[in-house]
Amino acid sequence: MIESDARVLVCLINKPRDLEIARWDHWYRIPVKSAPSDYLADIIAFYLTAAFGDEKWAIHEYAEVRGHELARRIDLFPEEVTHPHASDLYYKMQLGPLQRLARPIPSLKWRRVAFIQTTGDRFVNALEIGELVEARSSGDRFVQLMEDDNEC
Repeated sequence: MIESDARVLVCLINKPRDLEIARWDHWYRIPVKSAPSDYLADIIAFYLTAAFGDEKWAIHEYAEVRGHELARRIDLFPEEVTHPHASDLYYKMQLGPLQRLARPIPSLKWRRVAFIQTTGDRFVNALEIGELVEARSSGDRFVQLMEDDNEC
């Protein structure tokens, strides 16, 4: 059960491997350099891109955040020593088991999401991605819409 005042962070996943890591290894990485200023959340939800075929452009799964730590990419993926971001810092978010939504939250308007911060009540009741975002104001919890896929 998601509490109405839970802090929910929606994150882009553009590679199936990253969803598999979240599902089976129970962690997700957020690059420090592009993380929202309030990256801490009670729940992380995953917005899927075109790489996910029929499930693209929607949120289908989420997980409870159980902790976090700071790690270099090379510590997360020791086999990728030559990766251009090998020494970059990431927040490694430890997750509980992935939970499937009873009904996905699609993006009915074409957009690519990097991060959306929202609340549990908005997340539970949303029929479309846009409903996760408060009315635009200086204090809204909307973080980023991106024009291209960023690696998270």
